[in-house]
Amino acid sequence: MKNIKLLSTAFAAIALATTLGCASTATREGTGEYIDDTVITTKVKAAVLNEPTLKSTEVNVETFKGVVQLSGFVSDAADVGKAGEVARGIKGVTSVRNDLRVKGRQ
Repeated sequence: MKNIKLLSTAFAAIALATTLGCASTATREGTGEYIDDTVITTKVKAAVLNEPTLKSTEVNVETFKGVVQLSGFVSDAADVGKAGEVARGIKGVTSVRNDLRVKGRQ
């Protein structure tokens, strides 16, 4: 009986430690959020590359907790807005930080 109680206590402690180790904080994603953000990033990159009006492959995409950040360079000012619009259309995106710049301008 004593061994069963000790074993169940050890199992509960390991389960708790595993759960807390995968939990998210304000500055760090949990495992599930990381996977979700990776999927969102991939979908946004694909959508930007497949958009015929965007002629730039110099767009970087990063996602943290559903917030997509676009950075890099595009050909003209209209492409900045279009890239943001494309990113907002992806399921799971909560907001977009559009830091794209037009080539040759600052």
